[in-house]
Amino acid sequence: MRTVIQRVKKASVRVGESEVSSIGPGLLLLLGIEAADTEEDILWLCHKILGLRIFDDEEGVMNKSIMDVNGEAIVVSQFTLYASYKKGNRPSWIRAAGHEHAVPMYKRFVEVLSEGLGKPVGTGVFGAEMQVELINDGPVTICMDTKNRE
Repeated sequence: MRTVIQRVKKASVRVGESEVSSIGPGLLLLLGIEAADTEEDILWLCHKILGLRIFDDEEGVMNKSIMDVNGEAIVVSQFTLYASYKKGNRPSWIRAAGHEHAVPMYKRFVEVLSEGLGKPVGTGVFGAEMQVELINDGPVTICMDTKNRE
C-alpha cells in the first residue's frame, strides 16, 4: 500500500460537475493498493498517518499530528502510484490491485482512518475520472509505502 500525504489548507474532489468531498485544514491522501496488501497494511498505515507530526505547534515547529489539530482528511484512490516505468515510456499498472481486491481495501482504509480520526473522512469515487483541487500547506508532502516499514 502506498500513499502520498499532503498537508493542505483545503482540498476538494469533483466528479464531472459535482463536488463529492471537500475539507478545510488537514490531509489529502492519495492511496495506491496492490494485490499483496492486507488488513495489517491498513492498520499500520492508518496508525502512522494519524500520529504523523507534520502540523506546526505554537512555535512554528512541525510537532503536531492531525489528531492534535482536529484536522480533516480526504482519501483518493490512486492506482497510478504503482506505475512501472522500467520498460519504455508507457507506464504499466501490473502491480496495482484489481477492483475485486482494491475496492474493499479502499473502503476498509477509509473506515479505519475515520474511526481513528473520530469523524467522517472524505473520499473520491473509486475508479471515476476525478478532479482533485488543493492548496498544499507548506508545501508538506510525504510518501509512505507499507512494504518499507522496517
